[in-house]
Amino acid sequence: MIINILFILLIFTIVLPLGIFYLGEQKKSRFKSMLLINLVSFFCILIFTTIFMFSNVALGAENNSITNNAQGMAFIAAALATGLCTIGTGIATGQAASAALGALSENENLMGKALIFVALAEGIAIYGLLISFTILGRV
Repeated sequence: MIINILFILLIFTIVLPLGIFYLGEQKKSRFKSMLLINLVSFFCILIFTTIFMFSNVALGAENNSITNNAQGMAFIAAALATGLCTIGTGIATGQAASAALGALSENENLMGKALIFVALAEGIAIYGLLISFTILGRV
């Protein structure tokens, strides 16, 4: 029953902002605000639903719900740490690499400095991976 309600809420967060936008006056600023409302509400309900549904992980014959809940939260935390760090790495590497290519087209002697900045941006993913290994090591 609760799963059906959460699914209806998830669909409602997609349909409601689009309906409000198309029923009102259609301006670019209004579209951006409705899209922001749509994304924020969708991901909030998605995260809440994921935590609610998978917090009581069944592991064999164990009946200790506190241990299972802690393990489930640790897996979610490790996945979020790795996922968000890799998204940040992609954004940072894209900007650093495009700036490095622009600088190299003007002056070829800047190759070493440009590679250092691109490598620093890729280090963010390694930090996220280390944090997720630390979290999973304590489970």
